[in-house]
Amino acid sequence: MTSATGQVRNPFFSRVWTVMSAHETDALTRLRQENLAELAGRVLEVGAGTGTNFAHYPDSVEEVVAVEPEASLLAHARRAAAAAPVPVRVRGETIEALSDTGPFDAVVCSLVLCTVDDADGVVRQLFTLLAPGGELRYMEHVASGGWRGGLQRAADAAVWPRLFGNCHTHRDTERTIAAAGFVTGTARRQWTMPRWLPLPAVEFALGRAVKPR
Repeated sequence: MTSATGQVRNPFFSRVWTVMSAHETDALTRLRQENLAELAGRVLEVGAGTGTNFAHYPDSVEEVVAVEPEASLLAHARRAAAAAPVPVRVRGETIEALSDTGPFDAVVCSLVLCTVDDADGVVRQLFTLLAPGGELRYMEHVASGGWRGGLQRAADAAVWPRLFGNCHTHRDTERTIAAAGFVTGTARRQWTMPRWLPLPAVEFALGRAVKPR
């Protein structure tokens, strides 16, 4: 549920995500580190969760402005920000309600574009918040093909979004990024669990997209 101030309350998901982020696999931690590598300047992080990324920002980053609208996760993110190696300012609002108009040198999205109601609108907003030449760094669930794609569509139409913070597993996020005007630099797909597991959210896209100058 979203309040008029942009805060979100999802008690079940916040408890699940807090436990999951505290027991993250080494493989997922490496993906986070890769996604944040070589960042510099002023960075906007969308959907900070418990602040799992904060410890991995390089010291070339001058400031991170992180938004996390879920009230319980926000408290965890603020504690993580206090221990971060770079300055992190955490704001308890949705990206759609963000009052900071930038510009930012980079935007970081980690497992969040699957959860927003209007992914196309949010990515267009991120494009406007970036300085020319700025990067969108993304690590996101993406639509798969074959039988897993069918599983994703079925999960998205059933209880999966309600249980997991509005997560929609069958989104063509990279097409959305390109449609907003970004130019993709490097991008690859990564399986985070064995391919035979009948789970909808096991394939990630990891990439860097640039706002043209």
